[in-house]
Amino acid sequence: MKKQLFALLGLGLLLATVSAYAQTTNVKANIPFNFVVNGKTLPSGEYTIRTVGGINHALSISGPDRKTSMFLANSCASLKGSEKTKLIFSRHGDRYFLSQIWEAGNAAGYELPKSRWEVEMAQDDTVARVVVLAELR
Repeated sequence: MKKQLFALLGLGLLLATVSAYAQTTNVKANIPFNFVVNGKTLPSGEYTIRTVGGINHALSISGPDRKTSMFLANSCASLKGSEKTKLIFSRHGDRYFLSQIWEAGNAAGYELPKSRWEVEMAQDDTVARVVVLAELR
């Protein structure tokens, strides 16, 4: 009975460790244009996106000015794992909105909710997808 209890406890700890690892995001990208995240326009430059305190859908973004902004994202998935780590932007006219974050090898990613501003712009424009390759840190 003790062996089964220890085996079950060990399996539980292993699963908890694996799921905690799967929820950790640390992505770095050089973004060559100004873009919008969570209603804020950020300048072009090198950015790092990370999970906040192990909370799966809370992310932070820090850029060249060393300021950090936090935002919430939703889960998204594809049938096949992403081949590359990448950020996907929606372009409306001359405005870019961070839309999705994918890590190489993962079939699950993050999708940012559309702001009211982006929804309004989408009604007047056609949407273009812009992909910026990133790297895991």
